[in-house]
Order: sequence, then C-alpha cells, then structure tokens
Amino acid sequence: MRKIVVGMLLSLDGVAEAPNDFFGWDDALDASIPRLIATQDAVILGRRSYDEWVDFWPGSEIEPFATFINRVVKHVATSTPLDRAWANATVIDGDLVDFVRDLKEQRGGDIGVHGSISVAQALLAADLVDELRLVIGPMIVGRGRRLLDGLPSIKLELIRSEISPTGYLLVDYRVIR
Repeated sequence: MRKIVVGMLLSLDGVAEAPNDFFGWDDALDASIPRLIATQDAVILGRRSYDEWVDFWPGSEIEPFATFINRVVKHVATSTPLDRAWANATVIDGDLVDFVRDLKEQRGGDIGVHGSISVAQALLAADLVDELRLVIGPMIVGRGRRLLDGLPSIKLELIRSEISPTGYLLVDYRVIR
C-alpha cells in the first residue's frame, strides 16, 4: 500500500499558512528536500496551493523541488475547474477522502501533501496520513492557519529528528494506528 506523506513548514506555534512570510532557509533544510520527495510519484494539492504554485513553480529554478513538482502527477482537490493548466495536474473527481483511499490502494510510490493545510487536515482527520515530515522554525508567528487545529487525538512515533545550524527542527513522525 502507498503511503501518504505530509510535508509542511511550521512556526513553533504551529502556523503553516504563508511560511514564506516568516521562514528562513539553511543548508540542512536544503538537504532535507531530496529525502522528502525521493519516494513520491504523486502529490495532492488544495486549490489555494495549486493557484499559488502554478504561478511560481513552472518558471522556478529552485532545485530539486522545481523539477520534482513540475513533473510529478498532481491531484487537485477543488470543486471548480482549474483556471490555468500545469503539467500532469488533474482535478480530483468526487470526495477527497474516498479518492485518496482508492489512490493508496493503487500501485506506485508515496503520495505527498505539500503546503495544503486543508487537504492535510482532512486526510489526518480521516486517518489516511502515514507520515508527517515537519520543519519547525524558531519563531512564534501568532496569527495564521495552524496545521493541527481541530484534529482528533493522533499518536505519533518519531522516525527521525535533526536540528539545523540556524535552529530549525526537522522531524519525521509515523502515525501509530
């Protein structure tokens, strides 16, 4: 069975919304990207993330993520047609949770969820997420949507952790069922 892997950038107080407004970067964070995407052959995006990313990533030279996200199969959770085309992007037909349950049963690599807070929350609430790969920044943002707000109790097992030279915590958790 394929795994659902949520990769998210968070502030220390859990804010995941608009990380570019508060997040810095260092060599350890750069090194974590290939490990995050290496096993993924599909991505699920929410509509808001799709609309932001379709304007940025096709012309980006930020590697290796630009090559990955531009080539990978992208499933978009939205109730309306996509306004702008992006290679290998399709709208999810029907209910997100049902679609992901079926997708997990198909052959293939891991399925990533990147930057899509509502998609990640829905899949966590439905007990479909297998791993959380979080980068937690050394800042308190105070306002913004938080990844873990409103979720049921979920038990996690630490798989890996690292502290970057500039104080970012890189943590990978497996969801315990």
